[in-house]
Amino acid sequence: MPELPEVEIVVQCLERLLPGRTIRSAQLRRPRLAPDTNPRLFAARLRNSTIVSVTRRGKFIILKLEKRWTLITHLRMSGRFMLLGADQEDPKFAHAVFHLDGDERLVFRDQRHFGLMKVVETAKLFETKDLAKLAPEPFSNDFSLDYLTTVLKRSKRNVKQLLLDQTKVCGVGNIYASEAMFIAQINPLRRGTQISRAKIAALREAIREVMNETLELGANMQIDRANIGGNIYGSGAAPDWRVYDREGSPCLRCSKPIVRIVQGGRSTYLCRVCQRK
Repeated sequence: MPELPEVEIVVQCLERLLPGRTIRSAQLRRPRLAPDTNPRLFAARLRNSTIVSVTRRGKFIILKLEKRWTLITHLRMSGRFMLLGADQEDPKFAHAVFHLDGDERLVFRDQRHFGLMKVVETAKLFETKDLAKLAPEPFSNDFSLDYLTTVLKRSKRNVKQLLLDQTKVCGVGNIYASEAMFIAQINPLRRGTQISRAKIAALREAIREVMNETLELGANMQIDRANIGGNIYGSGAAPDWRVYDREGSPCLRCSKPIVRIVQGGRSTYLCRVCQRK
């Protein structure tokens, strides 16, 4: 699943392609993609709307339209945007199609069927429950050392669970949690209450560091219109992670083998020497 940096790169690509374009018509081909809006209403709200901007809140992509409505999208496991010309066929699993001016189509493809879209009133955008409950953005001033310390010290959950809770730490997923905990030398099984303020400071900086690495990687990436942002995540991307997906490989610090444990049904990778409990 793409995490905050990958979603940000998708947003940056879409921001270069879409503002000023008009959605002439829209088709919701898989109704469960937008469960709060039936296909007929979905099409009516988006018809003849000019795209003003493409932004992000957490892992949600926000297409602000010139009229009353804004389209929110969550890619989930396998969601992809594609910008196709008139001579290109719609792909399999094309769950939403937006016919643009200039005879092009913005297509949302989702092989795993977990993606989500919502059409909401722009004036009430940040009152939408999906956005209203999100924690501060990790690069914002609100994501301070005091904030993260309060979050960790008030919970008896382990630090990995806290990092994945989007109401506590926004945008971090399974990969960046493992990477940040390794950088900060924090054992993922430790409870938030057991983490010192110095370690929390290191964790906060590690979250930003590992996210920045991906953002820098995608900064000058050429846009693949058939898989917007896909070069930076998914099967076509192979970042040099420190611990993630490196089970059995030597730790980059101490050379001991990286191990994999399961927490809440998700894999966590760590070095038992560098991240002693």
